[in-house]
Amino acid sequence: MSETATKAPGVPDANRWKALVFIALAQLMVVLDATIVNIALPSAQQDLGISDGNRQWVVTAYALAFGGLLLFGGRIADLWGRKRAFVVGLVGFAAASALGGAATSGAMMFGARALQGVFGALLAPAALSLLAVMFTDARERAKAFGIYGAIAGGGGAVGFILGGVLTEYLDWRWTFFVNIPFAIIAAAGAYFVIREPEGSRNRSPLDIPGVVLSTLGLVSLVYGFTRAESDGWSDSMTIALFVASAVLLLAFVITEARVKAPLLPLRVITDRNRGGVYLSLGLAIIAMFGTFLFLTYYLQVVKGYSPIQSGFAFLPMVAGMITGSTQIGTRLMTRVAPRLLMGPGFLVAAAGMFLLAQLEIGSTYVSLVLPAMVLLGLGMGTAFMPAMSLATQGVEPRDAGVASAMVNTSQQVGGAIGTALLNTIAASATTSYITDHIATAANGQQRQLVQLQGMVEGYTSAIWCAVGILVAAAAIALTLVNAGRPGSGTAAAGAGAEDDVAVPVVAH
Repeated sequence: MSETATKAPGVPDANRWKALVFIALAQLMVVLDATIVNIALPSAQQDLGISDGNRQWVVTAYALAFGGLLLFGGRIADLWGRKRAFVVGLVGFAAASALGGAATSGAMMFGARALQGVFGALLAPAALSLLAVMFTDARERAKAFGIYGAIAGGGGAVGFILGGVLTEYLDWRWTFFVNIPFAIIAAAGAYFVIREPEGSRNRSPLDIPGVVLSTLGLVSLVYGFTRAESDGWSDSMTIALFVASAVLLLAFVITEARVKAPLLPLRVITDRNRGGVYLSLGLAIIAMFGTFLFLTYYLQVVKGYSPIQSGFAFLPMVAGMITGSTQIGTRLMTRVAPRLLMGPGFLVAAAGMFLLAQLEIGSTYVSLVLPAMVLLGLGMGTAFMPAMSLATQGVEPRDAGVASAMVNTSQQVGGAIGTALLNTIAASATTSYITDHIATAANGQQRQLVQLQGMVEGYTSAIWCAVGILVAAAAIALTLVNAGRPGSGTAAAGAGAEDDVAVPVVAH
């Protein structure tokens, strides 16, 4: 990178708002990709001759690479410089997307998805840490993270719409090719606009044992939940993966406490506020992922919506997230403590989940699904924005990449847990209902009705679980997160000494 890639510390970057446009575009691309491919999966499976047993690898290959390498990606961003990591991540993601769109076999598709995960693990923490080091004024930080939080929360739902449109009117391959213009524009803009503050890199030698232990531990954890969904919780391989993950991650923590230049400095996660954010955000994502999945199936299978119709049905949730993040969260973030946005935000989302738990075969979209989605969006948008900001606020600039990676890790692992856990609960409730009622069905039409009723019973059972998870997220946010409002000068009781000097936050 050129010498103009850095700026003097303490001086706001004149191009920071232009930079936000390209950072937000890259984040939108990564978040879209998490759901857009799901819509295209049936068509891709048929074209490429992928078996039912192997189709999960289109999703799993990405999740394993992305989730397993996030901490490593965050540390590389701190070492190389976030701008360089951001641009390399974008170019690599575009190349991997081109490979996926041009896939001629299942193996080529799986490889492309794994490569997307690798470059996504470099790109995602670099994007968030760039925001952390470029926006240090409390009011500006609130606006920047409001926009970022809205995209992080709502982008997945937009993916359903875009995936449906591209698959139905063009071809499933365009769900991959669409990433290329996003990536090229964001990379070119970032190269010419972004300048990092001087002295924000962490040039310590790379912690190789930490890289190996964290990557293997996270891959084992994510794959364990994926196996649990497909093969059951009592499967010997599932249990072995969970045990291996626990051992590897424990060894990772012990290693990080002893090495001179750790991959993940324990000061990043032992801080009371950041720890509370990572935990509550992870729980909220568990609940959210299940909801996306069940609502999609409910609308398409039970109500007969087309992929495009079901995608557009998610728009009120996207609108709610944007409103909650950019209007409610941004306006209140400099006036109230973060926990007073996060806790109530998660509770409003839980109220939306509570409405969804009342779903029946005959429920109408306008009377039940629509208000539930609005509440979910408003709640999540309001809570996500301060959570994203607080997760990177107060960290030393040299730790910004790895702190950002922890946000993404909690989301990625939360998504894997949510999909496996809530799917298992739903499948068990569905099977139980059908077993109890199928004998009373006199004809084919009644049997079909029992099958549909069983599906809805499964969805609502899992959604009730999601309600409890969101209430737990709210409780954790309200009790663990004790930081004062940004710029108020009130130090959190649990904050470490380093938090009072790094990334200054000043209110006008």
